[in-house]
Amino acid sequence: MKILKKTALAAALVFSTTTVSYAEQVNIGDPGWTGATAIANLLAAVVTDKMGGEANIVPGNNTSIYGAIDRSKGEIEVHPDVWLPNQEAYTNDLVPKGTLKLSSKSYEGNQGYCVSQDFAKKMNITSIFDLGRPEVVAAMDSDGNGKGEFWIGADGWASANVNQVKLRDYKLYDSGIEAVRAAEAVKNARVLDSIKKGEGYAFYCYKPHAIWGMADIVMLSEPAYDPAKYTMVQPKADPDWYTKSYVASKDALKQIQIGWGTSLESKSPAIVEFFNNFQLTADDVSALAYEVSVNKRDPAEVAQEWISNNPKVVDGWLGL
Repeated sequence: MKILKKTALAAALVFSTTTVSYAEQVNIGDPGWTGATAIANLLAAVVTDKMGGEANIVPGNNTSIYGAIDRSKGEIEVHPDVWLPNQEAYTNDLVPKGTLKLSSKSYEGNQGYCVSQDFAKKMNITSIFDLGRPEVVAAMDSDGNGKGEFWIGADGWASANVNQVKLRDYKLYDSGIEAVRAAEAVKNARVLDSIKKGEGYAFYCYKPHAIWGMADIVMLSEPAYDPAKYTMVQPKADPDWYTKSYVASKDALKQIQIGWGTSLESKSPAIVEFFNNFQLTADDVSALAYEVSVNKRDPAEVAQEWISNNPKVVDGWLGL
């Protein structure tokens, strides 16, 4: 029999085998993009299946999730996929305020803009600026309004605000590009439909993400990241954010981790210890997201399968 470490986590694991009254509980936010949904379900599965605790997944956008964490009333206590610096408008407020803790263990993300390989080859598209050519704009106009459609993200995404500014400062609106905000599931369906129909379509893309396994796509080149050309003011910081922002270079590589409300530390210390140990790779997240998006599997089922297939990793998270 393994000897458990004398920690809050070990204590919770022991209690969970004897009575549910000792079970710790957590409410995990789900901001809606596939990778975040997969991670939220993985966190919940570990808490319930391995720790004997209780975990609820609560949907919401970034604003509602961070707002709930800040209120510290237990409505939502975890953000499963904190992209920095994208979400700094929230984290720069809540972390110094003392209501949010960020994990020190992160994985790397890369953001950009994509089209299908077929469309890129057909129209000789390699750069973001190629999307502004008249023939390319016309090929991306599916509704006949004279504008080429370009998905920039979903409502509530900080990255969608960045993309809205960046397309302006890349002069793509002047060339006839139209920014579209919609749920990620809508975008995924549109990407696949556009490929099937041989139509043009451009969209915000990032790694890790299931889209790389769903479709044959290519990320377009952009000017290299330049802090002098990257001033982003989010709506939360200033109502005149759009005017005061200027973004004309590629995003820097992202650091992505989980974040939790500090009120959880006294309420459920064993869960917090697990969170401190939790870490995934970009490949892990892409694989999880692929199962959910492409194979249309239940995220909870995918999470349980991943736990079964990676027992040593999970044991390490739990300090066993």
